[in-house]
Formats: sequence, structure tokens, C-alpha cells
Amino acid sequence: MQSILVTGADGQLGQAVRTIAKSYPDFRFVFTGRQELDITDFDLVKRLLATDKVDYCINAAAYTAVDKAESELERAFKVNADAVENLAAVCAGHNTVLLHVSTDFVFDGNQNRPYTEEDQPQPINAYGQSKLSGEVRAWQACEKLVVIRSGWLYAEQGSNFLNTILRLGTERDELRVVYDQIGTPTNVRDLAQCLMKMITDSDLSSKWGTYHFANEGVCSWYDFAVEIVQQAGLDSRVTPILTEGYPTPAERPRYSVLDKAKVKGTFGLDIPHWRSSLLKAISMRSQQTP
Repeated sequence: MQSILVTGADGQLGQAVRTIAKSYPDFRFVFTGRQELDITDFDLVKRLLATDKVDYCINAAAYTAVDKAESELERAFKVNADAVENLAAVCAGHNTVLLHVSTDFVFDGNQNRPYTEEDQPQPINAYGQSKLSGEVRAWQACEKLVVIRSGWLYAEQGSNFLNTILRLGTERDELRVVYDQIGTPTNVRDLAQCLMKMITDSDLSSKWGTYHFANEGVCSWYDFAVEIVQQAGLDSRVTPILTEGYPTPAERPRYSVLDKAKVKGTFGLDIPHWRSSLLKAISMRSQQTP
């Protein structure tokens, strides 16, 4: 039986992989959070893979506090770059395939068409810089590598835009949300399914590379918030504002839509639209809420 190590198992993507793991009985999953495996510690990573045979490693661990990264640059790079290099080097030494999750924030957002894997990364904030550094170091250390860039991730649990809007929508009459930042919301369950589709591909060894994945469709944060409020049946009014009206420590790309033609063509993916995936998340969330 092949085994899959999942780092960052306590995060929203790691939990999504844990949820769908039961649908893959032919694999043994090893889920590790920071307490079980601090991937910034090279010796710990080396020791784990030396004692437990791992065929695949999904790196779902990341420093994702975009604004805090501006003042915690060292911490962001330690988790998003140094730790990725650790994983890549150890995976390479044990013939383990590494699937590393990166971000749409490696781009500057100055395009007006979806970003392809061939477009030149140019991050405009510390978080994006740390994630791009992780990609570069992973490729330097590991040949059996798949980098999956995604963005605007959310789940029915955890701290994310969906749950923030649902909470504020019950507390406030008006929500002011920026409408000049464009991207695509991505349900982590769909991303988790994409990762497993890659792992179960019989010809993955010929498909190492960088891929873009997000749900289908395009929207602004304002559009996303409006849809959340409507689908959840909340009464809050959502008002569009410019980015300048909501200043943050970190600059955000104004446009970070990802072109998914490569991943769809290579792995035969049928990616759902963000609205339908959002509806599933809200429905599941309501079932879990007492």
C-alpha cells in the first residue's frame, strides 16, 4: 500500500484532504500538524522519512498571514521557503513525490487576462515573495515535483473570507467590500480532489511541473461577498468600495485570475464553478452548525 504524508494537516486544506481520504482506501495517509512535524526542522523531516516510507508528500503547510508577513518576513520565509526546501531535499533523497501548494500572489496583478504557468512571477508583497522563493528552492532540490498554484481558498470551517462574511453578516447591517481586486474563490475540497487526481494518475512521472488550479469563473471580493450573503439568506447590505478605502499593510494584486487550461488538459479535470462550490460549502457548514 502506498503512503501519503500530508503536512499542515490542521489547516483548511489539510483538513479537506483528511475528509476525502476515506474515499481512497488503497492509500495510507499520514497527517501531521506542526506539533507532529515541524517542517522548518530539517532533522525532524529527515528522521520521519527515514523511519516511515512515504511515496507522496502533499505540503499543505504554509504561513498565510498576508499582512503580518510584511512585519514577520523572517517567519514567512522560514515556513514558506526554508521549510519547503527541507521537504524537497528529503523527498528527493527518498524518491518521494512532492506536491507543493503555492499561490496566485506570486504575480503582480498587472495583467488583464488569466495568468498561465508561463507568465513571469513578480510578487508585490512579502507573502508572495516567500511563496515564490519556496517554489524556486523546491525545484532546485527535487525533480519529482508538482507545484500547484491556487488562491482565494476557503472552507466551511476555519478562518477565511467565507466565514468572516457569514459572521459579520449576522452582526452588521452593512458590509463594505473591495470590488477592484479580481480573482477566483477556491473551495479547498476541490483543490484536495485535484491533488488526489494527480497522485492517482498512472502517468504522473511524465507530468512533473507547475500547474494552476482554482474554481471556474471570475469575480471580485465584493461579488464573492454578495453571493455569500445571498446564498446564506442574510439581510446585510454589501457595499462596493475601492482598495484605497480599505488600506492594508500588504499590497494585493488587483487581478490574480489563474488560467487552468494546462491542469484540465493534463489531468482531465472537470472543475466546478465557484458559485456551485460555494453553495456546497455553505450547505455543509449549516449541517455542521448546531
